[in-house]
Amino acid sequence: MARKKVERNISYDTTRKLYYVCMNYGSDTGRSNVKQYATFSTLPAARKALYNFEADKETCQLVMPRSTTLDQWLDYWMREIVVPSRAETTVYTYQKIIDNHVSPALGDMPIQKIRPVHIQQYYSMLQRDKELSPNTIRRHHDLLSSALHMAVKQEVLFLSPVERVEPPKTVNTEAHYYTPEHLRELFATVEGHWLELIVKLAGYLGLRREEICGLRWSSVNFEQRTIYIKEARTSAGGAIVEKETKNRSSTRTLYMSGELQDLLCREQERQAFNRKRFGKRYLESGFVAVDDRGNPYAPNAISLAFSRFIKQNSLPKLTLHGLRHSFATVASAQGVPLFDIGRALGHSTPATTGRIYTHLVDQTHASTIDRVAEAVR
Repeated sequence: MARKKVERNISYDTTRKLYYVCMNYGSDTGRSNVKQYATFSTLPAARKALYNFEADKETCQLVMPRSTTLDQWLDYWMREIVVPSRAETTVYTYQKIIDNHVSPALGDMPIQKIRPVHIQQYYSMLQRDKELSPNTIRRHHDLLSSALHMAVKQEVLFLSPVERVEPPKTVNTEAHYYTPEHLRELFATVEGHWLELIVKLAGYLGLRREEICGLRWSSVNFEQRTIYIKEARTSAGGAIVEKETKNRSSTRTLYMSGELQDLLCREQERQAFNRKRFGKRYLESGFVAVDDRGNPYAPNAISLAFSRFIKQNSLPKLTLHGLRHSFATVASAQGVPLFDIGRALGHSTPATTGRIYTHLVDQTHASTIDRVAEAVR
């Protein structure tokens, strides 16, 4: 192959009849100059490419070529960025998405060669072949967006391909809930059962199951009749994780009704009895929701137990989280503003409450229209 220099950084291959442009990126840390070559059929095209390259280099619009694959970048991102700063449950969820889906589909691709079309096709594959819901695919989108945005910040990429992809639209799932009549039936049926305290904490206060499992006696103030929600216990794979509440707004103080106060007093007495009964075999965990030997309940365990209880007693189908929805629905029916309901539930913004509980909003604005009509009569 005979190649001769035509001008600076451009040579001509007389055999292949192509112009070669040497694009010199300069030196990387601990490395000699990094160069890439591109071929063109005409000298003007080669000159234009070299001019554009050097203009981009001058204005710092280039990144150093790397062979780093997406798998390698995600491994670095998880280890250095995610693990030190995110909750264990988030780390577990991200790693599961990477291992089960992202890595098999895109992991071997060099990160600098991933294009928007590759990401878009990945989302389509998840929906078509894996039959994942749009809401689940959106979590994949959020993960890739965060990981590749960090690659841009750390000058591994100049632009993130995720920024030019149409993300799947999330679908608001319908909130299933009990009416006041069904709640009364449930409360009467569960009385005396070990699930009673869990059911009424969820139904009377709208607590998440993680908040119920993370509630400690130190957060229960009988004199002021308040319960301070500040901790949570949740599952990450097979492990139980103790952490702070979901967000800053989730840390809140709630009033304790008389019935709930009596129930918690009885629970204290039950635990005191079991403490004497089992002696050293009793676990002093400090949690409110515990079994006879003081072992705190796992979140998944109480959800499964509640579902079985509902089925065994022929009650309308409902999940434990549905009691949180029931709390919001009953509160709204009693005239409580959506804003106040959201604060009691620990939502980060009123928009969150409105998005989840669209059934609480008067879709036809009948109340507003009736008030205007009444005013002008």
